[in-house]
Amino acid sequence: MPMNHKNRIPLKPLVTGQVWRMEGSHLHIDLVGKHLVHYKLVKHEAKRTPMSLSNIKTVEKYLKDNKAVLVQG
Repeated sequence: MPMNHKNRIPLKPLVTGQVWRMEGSHLHIDLVGKHLVHYKLVKHEAKRTPMSLSNIKTVEKYLKDNKAVLVQG
């Protein structure tokens, strides 16, 4: 009987200072509040990157959908 388990490790909770790597970009967590996250999404070819603000659940879904890997933090 084959088992269909996913080998993905569940995402860790977002914490200030984390760096998540995805294909073609990095996401740097600057500050995590009660409901919102300040972050920078750095594309590899970008010269400057604006600071963004989003709901924690939205950022977690984005990281999961893009198969992000925690590099630092």
